[in-house]
Amino acid sequence: MRTHAAPALDTPAGADQQAADQAAYDRQVARDLPRNYAANLVHGFLGVTGFRLVTAPTFVPAYIYLLSQSNLTVGLALAGQSLGMALSSIWSATLIEHRRRVMPVVFGVGWLMRAQVLGLALSGFLLDGDAALVAVCVFLALFGFFWGMQAVSFNFVMAKVIPANRRGQLAGMRNFLGGLSASVVAYFGGKHLVEANAFGNGYASTFMVAFILTSVGISALSFLREPESLAVRAASSLMQRLRDIPAILRRDRQFTRFFIARALAALGMTAAPFYAIHAGKFVDLSGATLGYLSLSFLLAQTVSNLGWGRIADKRGYRLVFLLSVGLWLVSTLALMVSTSLPLFILAFCGLGAGLGGYQIASQNFVLEFGSQHELPMLIAVSDTASHSMMALGPLLGGILAHRFGFTLVFWIAIAVKAVSLVAMLRMREPRAAAGDAAGMSSDPG
Repeated sequence: MRTHAAPALDTPAGADQQAADQAAYDRQVARDLPRNYAANLVHGFLGVTGFRLVTAPTFVPAYIYLLSQSNLTVGLALAGQSLGMALSSIWSATLIEHRRRVMPVVFGVGWLMRAQVLGLALSGFLLDGDAALVAVCVFLALFGFFWGMQAVSFNFVMAKVIPANRRGQLAGMRNFLGGLSASVVAYFGGKHLVEANAFGNGYASTFMVAFILTSVGISALSFLREPESLAVRAASSLMQRLRDIPAILRRDRQFTRFFIARALAALGMTAAPFYAIHAGKFVDLSGATLGYLSLSFLLAQTVSNLGWGRIADKRGYRLVFLLSVGLWLVSTLALMVSTSLPLFILAFCGLGAGLGGYQIASQNFVLEFGSQHELPMLIAVSDTASHSMMALGPLLGGILAHRFGFTLVFWIAIAVKAVSLVAMLRMREPRAAAGDAAGMSSDPG
């Protein structure tokens, strides 16, 4: 039986040939960097704009609550989305780790993901009552399933075409531009679509805007030039790769600590579906209020991304993780004590900035572990743990909120974020460790 520690690889024969191929690969990456950077930036800009209308803790939770009048249903629906992400990540790795080019998979999965957003919009226009609620739950689950696949394949392409010391800048700029436009679109959606019940269903109209923007965004990736991977694994079955996971975690303690810290922080998403609903206990949760809260959340996430990206390129993703999760924790406390719209807006600013930094760190940190042929599985393992916790969190949060109210849910979220910070403090910055290793190898003594 083949193990992850000794994978079967398809590589060029001979050390001289490998060195020549690596040099040619590096030249291609450098030559195509401006083009690939621009394609990723446009794709990310429009993708972030559209998808944040679906993933921000405002429109979808409020829409589900409107249809169901149940906190438990909100938690179940969003848990289904995250469960879909968890179920598909490792399978996605098995689909790409034997391929020298993976962009066809990125395109296929990307369009399937966007089709679910279209489904959310059309179901809102065409259905009502229980039928609309069931449709929303199904489309959210499928959206999560294809999102999990897209995250693995797209992040792997990013690792191939964007050098490590440019990824933070790209992620920050992409999220800044996308978040800035998403903030405007979210405010417009809340004020002029939801509040006015545009086209008969303001929420469905907002989701249609999200579909159009993300569809234009993925088209920009057609300009990306992906180099062929120099080493790929032989094709493996899903069950074989599942059996490899313990070996992956045993082999690299630093990756395992990151794996644990990210999973715990993701469990902090327990409270996210209930941010806006909690605010609705103290202020009128009208379309305009949703627009203000969405604008605050997304604008803070947007502006902070430039800072998070700069810190990541200069100091590494470990520091970004620590600062952002700490801010996320403090802002959850602020949300709990808020009683007026200005205070809720301030809390949502902190939540947006903290969550934005956490997302940049968690998505890009993993790219600095292992070698290129190992990355699809490392990304998938990390994503699976994170998405599993994100599935458990809203489900647990929905049950607890239904029985005990929001206070206990928020305290649990705060506690797991605190434990996540402790776990991250125990690991070293991978770039520092790599620098130490390089220094030792070049030491003539």
